[in-house]
Amino acid sequence: MFSTRDRFREIRAAAPSGAARKKHPGKAVLAGGFAGGLEILCTFPTEYVKTQLQLDSKAVTPRYTGIGDCIKKTFQSHGFFGFYRGLSSLLYGSIPKASVRFMGYETLRNKMVDKDGKLTQTRTVLCGLGAGVMEAIVIVCPMETVKVKFIHDQNQPNPKYRGFFHGVKEIVKQEGIRGTYQGLTATILKQGSNQAIRFFVFNNLKSSFQGGDNSKEIGIARTFLCGGVAGAASVFGNTPLDVVKTRMQGLDRHLYRNTLHCAQEVLKHDGIKGFYKGTVPRLGRVVFDVAFVFTIYEQTMKLLDYVWKTE
Repeated sequence: MFSTRDRFREIRAAAPSGAARKKHPGKAVLAGGFAGGLEILCTFPTEYVKTQLQLDSKAVTPRYTGIGDCIKKTFQSHGFFGFYRGLSSLLYGSIPKASVRFMGYETLRNKMVDKDGKLTQTRTVLCGLGAGVMEAIVIVCPMETVKVKFIHDQNQPNPKYRGFFHGVKEIVKQEGIRGTYQGLTATILKQGSNQAIRFFVFNNLKSSFQGGDNSKEIGIARTFLCGGVAGAASVFGNTPLDVVKTRMQGLDRHLYRNTLHCAQEVLKHDGIKGFYKGTVPRLGRVVFDVAFVFTIYEQTMKLLDYVWKTE
């Protein structure tokens, strides 16, 4: 009869997370979904503030003077739970988004590894890019469009959406399915570059800690560190795309002819700094977000390797 400690030692021994071992896509779906669901519950308030600031930047008379002012006014008007308005739309999407992302990455990785189970740097980027494109088309674009419109609507004098499903119904009724796919090009560019950067940085940092031994465990703290650095790198690498995507998905999307025109308008009215609106709150969210998701994903995969034998 094994003790709890013995059982978890067996989990670690039976399921190494080294790059040389292929990971089952089915496990990636479960582990990714679990990590994605927990992550969004912890980080949504900063996502809310970021979106508010980006939408407010193009208002004739901006409501907020900065991050602190946005937080203060939101709390005064709606209380603590005001920071969770629009949560449902993102929560419904975060679980399948992470599932699709990790399933896509592991599927591509399993096909691209060499006979020793290793990826070249270029193939690591391509696997991350492919995973990002998959999640953008299947999940992110429609869910983000609904989220942005819902948050924007809730700040109007007379909100017209009573909830997530009512909002989706009204959007589809008025604009068709296409109404939930606004800003698709910007979303693909954002998610593709996001995941290419994140998986590339994470895997390289992890490999450096392993010191050439792909089966070596690096521990929870180092996994969290690798994820956090990967998240920070992706923020500085593609915040301009995030700004354009948010504007293309807002209620004022009709002001822009396409993604390129939106970018030109941002540059025209706000200059280069306009492409970095909301960087600070996004950085705070994404660093924790990516670190948290990669850590939970890796640990959940170990557990699944123990309870679900696939090799």
